[in-house]
Amino acid sequence: MEFEDQILFFFSALGGFNGLFLSLYFGFIIKNKNIATYFLAALLFVISVRVIKSVFLTFYPETSSLFIQVGLTACFLIGPFLYLYTRIATRPDSIGKWQWLLHIVPIIVFMIVTGILYPYNEYWHLWQRRSDGIFGYMLLFLWTIYLIAAIYQSRRSFLKLFSKTEKLSNLDYWIINIVVGCFLIWLAYNTVMYTSYIVGALSFSFTLYVSLMIWFFKRRQHGLSFLSPAIKYQNKVISDAEITTIADTLPRLFTEEKVHLNSDLKLLDVANRLEVKRHTLSQYLNDTVGQSFSNFINGYRVESAIEMLQSNQVLTIEGIGNECGFKSNTSFYNAFKKHKGMTPAQFKKSLK
Repeated sequence: MEFEDQILFFFSALGGFNGLFLSLYFGFIIKNKNIATYFLAALLFVISVRVIKSVFLTFYPETSSLFIQVGLTACFLIGPFLYLYTRIATRPDSIGKWQWLLHIVPIIVFMIVTGILYPYNEYWHLWQRRSDGIFGYMLLFLWTIYLIAAIYQSRRSFLKLFSKTEKLSNLDYWIINIVVGCFLIWLAYNTVMYTSYIVGALSFSFTLYVSLMIWFFKRRQHGLSFLSPAIKYQNKVISDAEITTIADTLPRLFTEEKVHLNSDLKLLDVANRLEVKRHTLSQYLNDTVGQSFSNFINGYRVESAIEMLQSNQVLTIEGIGNECGFKSNTSFYNAFKKHKGMTPAQFKKSLK
């Protein structure tokens, strides 16, 4: 093996083995484990097995056909584990205690039966993307369907990327990270005919290390959690109906009725308007929106202040802050700078 190939083998294989280590870490060692953590561990495990298979098959073509078959059949579980992680992480009460087995057991049974009746060393052509490659196309279909389902489950997190009033929570950040990473791996393996077979393994190594680096630095700055929502509400669950009701009604209170202009507005006032409990609204804002109540309403107050700064030529900057619900100039300036990265005076000057 030439030196360039040795370097390529090292980095691609290292990602796979590190993925195996992380799957064991998340599954057995990390504290505050929950069912979503286990599915993330399982997802990392099957991707790592698939990646390691690809690496050895590329650089050592004489690799055992049994190992190749294990790596290929592991792909059938990548999509289901990704879907189950995103579904449970975003909506913990959306799946029954054993309902997840419906997504996993049939596939495991299929993997076992396939290994017995159609061993890879005799039926390798069935795994190719060709006219008789039934398993290859089944794998592509299953992986793609579950990937789309996972993206759909994560839609609220992705929408927050473009929202002016909602900020990404810790959990939103990692869901997006994981889904995008899995999409890149899927893309790499399904465009192999235009690139190289080893690109999928390198894609996994790249996304794994980038994710860990970002996690490390952000954790030092903000104490981010990699796996699950804040422990503060782990024993309290909001139903899907409550989430939908709050998500539909809450924005209207601020955009249409502009309740945030009331400087004495409290969390309980908004909860009463929504006809939900105070702690339910607080949990929704923290877990789903990723903001405290004060930051949430200040975001709307700042947007109202921006509109007045652009159109009002009568009131002073301090007067505008007061009209928009801020009780003091200090709170107005601090909130404005936090949301816009500049003071109200700097913003007004930039309009000229």
